[in-house]
Amino acid sequence: MQTPYLIAEIGVNYYDSAQTLGISPLEAAKRYIQACAKANVNAVKFQSYKADTLASRHSPAYWDLSKEPTTSQHALFQKFDQFGKEEYEELYHYAKAYQLDFMSTPFDEEAADYLEKMVDIYKIASADLANHPFLSYIARKRKPVMLSTGASYLYEIDQAVHVLKENGCPKITLLHCVLSYPCQYQDAHLEAIPYLKAVYPDLEIGYSDHTLPDATMQVLSTAYLLGATVIEKHFTMDKQLPGNDHYHAGDVEDFHQAVENFRLIQSILGERNKTVLACEANARLQARRSLVLRHDLKKDHRLEVQDLMAKRPGTGISPLYLEAVVGRKLNKDKQADDLLSWDDI
Repeated sequence: MQTPYLIAEIGVNYYDSAQTLGISPLEAAKRYIQACAKANVNAVKFQSYKADTLASRHSPAYWDLSKEPTTSQHALFQKFDQFGKEEYEELYHYAKAYQLDFMSTPFDEEAADYLEKMVDIYKIASADLANHPFLSYIARKRKPVMLSTGASYLYEIDQAVHVLKENGCPKITLLHCVLSYPCQYQDAHLEAIPYLKAVYPDLEIGYSDHTLPDATMQVLSTAYLLGATVIEKHFTMDKQLPGNDHYHAGDVEDFHQAVENFRLIQSILGERNKTVLACEANARLQARRSLVLRHDLKKDHRLEVQDLMAKRPGTGISPLYLEAVVGRKLNKDKQADDLLSWDDI
């Protein structure tokens, strides 16, 4: 079982860090990439949008206003939409220098176009699952797609998958996701992962997480154990920063813990079979039982059941063969507690 492909969703968190640190957003974004490299993730992911093409000025908030007080989606997105093609190209090359895959979720066709040469995989947000014209546009670029499925009915996922396939998408990964910020643990609904694997056996299934990081990152470990081959979680350099995506994001230590969990799980799962392992060979031999004599017996004694009992180690005749031994004669004198061998009878 491979460890999951782990995506650090930087999103736009670097803007808040830039303001706190007194540096440019671009420099902050690079520091985020450096931190992600230390966390041993596979990919960093940003979000490419412009507020004016993403949300109307009358779009209400749907997040925890005690954590992010901005009441309009348009107003919030406007704070974080400075970057365009040039900035993402620079971040793309910077990520590659750290041997990280670069991803960014496009929210309009312009972003999809300029990201085309930078990304190997298009990530599409849950909110665009029903945006069929946009799905068609992305699919026609003939690149793999990861599609989050938050706040979706199964028939909507079916429709989205159909649109992507019909327009040439070569590979689809569905990410189970709960569109709630933060997602309460009791709402994580991780059983949806094996369910989606059963419904879509030809697709890869992963998980995009919005829960608060737990102390040992068991939410992500559970998602992996349930079959998620891709795991995405928001990333921050400071969980105490105000803003929409910091308080439910993981930091370097959280991601370190998740990676260690994945590696441990991979090492303990082994293969889907049942056999004797090399590490068990000696224990198998010494801990199993052999037929031994209950008392001293002379040559030519015909063995009876009451002459025998099973004791460790298992280097003699196995008690499996008790019936084959009973009735045979000893060909030598034997003492009590001696293991019986086939040469003795």
